[in-house]
Amino acid sequence: MSRANTPEDLNAVIRQHSELLAAQLHSQRESLFPPDASKTMRKFTSGEAAALLGVNDSYLRKLHLDGKGPSPEVSSGNRRHYSAEDVHNLRILLEKTARKPGDYLPGRRAGDHLQIIGVMNFKGGSGKTTSSAHLAQRLALKGYRVLAIDLDPQASLTALHGVQPEFDLLDGGTLYDAIRYEDPVPIAQVIRKTYIPNLDLIPGNLELMEFEHETPRALSRGNAGLFFFRVKEALAQVDDRYDVVVIDCPPQLGFLTMSALSAATGVLVTIHPEMLDVMSMSQFLRMTADLMDVIADSGADMSHDWMRYLLTRYEPTDAPQNRIVAFLRTMYGDKVLNAPLLKSTAISDAGLTKQTLYEVERSAFTRTTYDRAIESLNAVNDEIAQLIQKTWGR
Repeated sequence: MSRANTPEDLNAVIRQHSELLAAQLHSQRESLFPPDASKTMRKFTSGEAAALLGVNDSYLRKLHLDGKGPSPEVSSGNRRHYSAEDVHNLRILLEKTARKPGDYLPGRRAGDHLQIIGVMNFKGGSGKTTSSAHLAQRLALKGYRVLAIDLDPQASLTALHGVQPEFDLLDGGTLYDAIRYEDPVPIAQVIRKTYIPNLDLIPGNLELMEFEHETPRALSRGNAGLFFFRVKEALAQVDDRYDVVVIDCPPQLGFLTMSALSAATGVLVTIHPEMLDVMSMSQFLRMTADLMDVIADSGADMSHDWMRYLLTRYEPTDAPQNRIVAFLRTMYGDKVLNAPLLKSTAISDAGLTKQTLYEVERSAFTRTTYDRAIESLNAVNDEIAQLIQKTWGR
């Protein structure tokens, strides 16, 4: 009697599925962003541009009529649209006549140190990558010079910014190249410009796992040195080029996460306010503290400018979530950001085309859905920007 099922090699099935999915994703990208499969940033309405700059729309109109600054694209109905590059050039123009320095270019001044923000949690689905991507883009659009680093081998942040790891990073190009133990390259070699002014990217892929494998071997041979400083030392090479670095950490407490923690000046822990997630976070915090003790015992300074918890995928009408939110706010006080990141179909739908909500047109959604989601994102990211400003003494 023949057997009903024929055994399959699990590794062969997984590899076949991986290659099939990669090919489909590559095909999707080429259909979404023809002809060269590269992303571009959408244009902003005059109202959106004015809001980003913190001025009135009528003032932007006057600048246009007076022939000052970049010329917007004028559509039928005399509606003005500005590119992200136009907004950046307007910032430079307006800063020259600003009432006080930093009104339009809010980045570092003499004596301000680079802000390195580690976004972390080892519970999947906590909104870590979504938070990292929107934070980096919002800060860049608000005039900060930003470097986004994908330290997660799953590379979701990388894919969101139009880089497909399986096809675009065949010869390296991740942070691993700059922190590996043998022949590390200058970090500048792995930094890519993005389609958003002021935002650069160091992409990630599975190659980052090599650091997790090589570090124990280097430690056993005694040539790892203070391995947890490798990210910090690499970033020091480009310290003067950026105001803020946003690191999307891997969802586990390995050597990469320890290195990011050692480099970070600020830590953002994402929390989905469900009981299982909170229980998981309890273990995450305990393990993190233990690891940081080990690093501190090795001579590292583990003081940070700030640490905050960000509530993600929050549903205000969900009574159990509200109880957990109240529990967390009672326990941690102002360590929990005032603004939560709301759960929204708009953010999920934007992700289907590998875009953030800042990149999609408002017309793609119902007005109330879009406005509710974008207001939530802006509130979160602007609160973090205020923390950065406070750290710089402003």
